[in-house]
Amino acid sequence: MNCKECGKCSNKSTHRTQEEKNKITKRLNVIEGQVRGINQMVLDDRYCDDILIQIAAVTKSLQTLGNSILESHMRNCVVRDIKSGNTDIINDVMQLVKKLQ
Repeated sequence: MNCKECGKCSNKSTHRTQEEKNKITKRLNVIEGQVRGINQMVLDDRYCDDILIQIAAVTKSLQTLGNSILESHMRNCVVRDIKSGNTDIINDVMQLVKKLQ
């Protein structure tokens, strides 16, 4: 099935504005830098507590980004599907939430 916006993609695509893409990419780049920093800490034989604190920070960053994307999904994709009569999306969201726990 082709989408109405571009006529090319399947209905499992999400169209994001360039601003949204830039925001997500910027956050992912920061997280990537944090992970590289952790790797360097291991190579430098840094104290375990310091490494674990940085791992917790990366985990929190990923959770925050994931929650942001989930909120956007609920406000846009899910609402759009329900308005168009696709209530099966509720089952999809429930499965997604179970996977995220």
